[in-house]
Amino acid sequence: MLGQMMTQPLLISALIDHAERYHGGTEIWSVNTTGGTETTSWGEVAKNARRLASALAGMGLEPQARCGTLAWNNRRHLEIYYGVSGAGFVCHTVNPRLFPEQLVYIINHAEDRVLFFDRTFLPLVKAIRGELKTVLHFVYMGPADAEVAEGVPGVLFYDEVVAGGDVDFAWPVFDENTASSLCYTSGTTGHPKGVLYSHRSTMLHAFASNTRDVIGYSAMDTVMPVVPMFHVNAWGAPYACAMSGARMAMPGPGLDGESLVKLIDAHGVTLAMGVPTIWLGLLGAAKKMGSKLESLERTVIGGSACPPSMIDTFRDLYGVDTVHAWGMTEMSPLGSSNHPLAKHRDLSEAERRATRLNQGRPPFGIELKIVDEAGADLPHDGVTQGDLMVRGPWVLESYFRQEGEDLLADGWFATGDVATLDADGYLTIRDRSKDIIKSGGEWISSVELENIAMAHPKLANAAVVGVPHPKWDERPLLVAVKAEGEAPTEAELLAYFEDKIAKWQIPDKVVFVKTLPVGATGKVLKRELKLQFADALKG
Repeated sequence: MLGQMMTQPLLISALIDHAERYHGGTEIWSVNTTGGTETTSWGEVAKNARRLASALAGMGLEPQARCGTLAWNNRRHLEIYYGVSGAGFVCHTVNPRLFPEQLVYIINHAEDRVLFFDRTFLPLVKAIRGELKTVLHFVYMGPADAEVAEGVPGVLFYDEVVAGGDVDFAWPVFDENTASSLCYTSGTTGHPKGVLYSHRSTMLHAFASNTRDVIGYSAMDTVMPVVPMFHVNAWGAPYACAMSGARMAMPGPGLDGESLVKLIDAHGVTLAMGVPTIWLGLLGAAKKMGSKLESLERTVIGGSACPPSMIDTFRDLYGVDTVHAWGMTEMSPLGSSNHPLAKHRDLSEAERRATRLNQGRPPFGIELKIVDEAGADLPHDGVTQGDLMVRGPWVLESYFRQEGEDLLADGWFATGDVATLDADGYLTIRDRSKDIIKSGGEWISSVELENIAMAHPKLANAAVVGVPHPKWDERPLLVAVKAEGEAPTEAELLAYFEDKIAKWQIPDKVVFVKTLPVGATGKVLKRELKLQFADALKG
């Protein structure tokens, strides 16, 4: 034998051990659900995670038992991430923004044995607990509380559970392909579907996201994950931050712009992550409050396409670099992120700006391609559009407990996006396949039209949907939200599209609404808009 390297399984418990050993004193600020902000550290999170793991093991749960959470981004939720998975159970983050019937379905389908919940969700738990068939233990995420005890008979209190655990609990060692966590899709059509992540896939995802050309967390950073921990594990931030030793500022239930601005300024947040609707609120609040967001260096924006005007505002007014990213629950979620190449240094400022507007390039571990309707590969020329396919070690192979369903085509997962890829691997999402507008046999990108509309100074938000047309099958309709104090006209907005896009792609009509419907993950519900305005172009 010439020689060998050590063989150690890639387990999530190793992350929290590393954070405790080398970053134990690094602060984590957590906004409590019941008010106020507390300061903890990676060392304290690690101790409480071991105590929780010990307590759960003492409850007699079977290996791989699912433990559900209905919780905000806070330090108790962070401890649950590590305590549950580290002990060999599955951390099942439940999206509380779904309808109660969906929550009941998800919790029963997952066969959760334990359900942790924040104070915000006490009324919800009281309402659905009788329909939850498999939950053995309800755990309130806080100290003893008489109102909670009355509302949920037999409830356990997180702080008491943790206090009774063993701080010297030894993490079990098992196969790295063991399941670690479970997330369900938002269920826009049919029942939500479960995506089961493994320790191995989660660790590889954390390594990839920590590279400089992806997100590149650092021990110099203070990270504010606004993307919820109940949505694709907060894009993996809780794991990557432990790996890098970054500080964290966890916003709890306060996701409004004013609360986020205050958190950024109070704790020197350098890196923040969220969906475009969150940043619309933050930018509006920063302007109103007079904050310069001085500490903030970069934002990562994903979940839906980022309007170019938002990138410009962050850069020009606040000196903040925006990293445009793309991914899916089915991909853990990291698929691509936008960073320049060395050759882009020689471009003009306008040309460099243009390179930052797409969803970027995949990291090592992710492969992308586009195919036509017959499944044949299409060229990566930046122009040809096709159905986007993906594969890699943190991409799902099959949905949770849906045996027999063959999702893959020759080992590739169909994302449901229509996209282009260029020769350097830069990805541009043209639209979701269900949202792209089919007009007279041609495709129109709703995303491209929205990006133009969002740059209009008199609009606060906008969406474009395809609605039925008697001649052209579908035509684009602009659904617009006026900026505060502004009164744009339909003619003014339609004229704004001229010289920015082909005339035949300009929306046929504008309708004004007070707000856009938003789903459980912060994305605009275009399906609702299509139904609401289905007759807008008839007659």
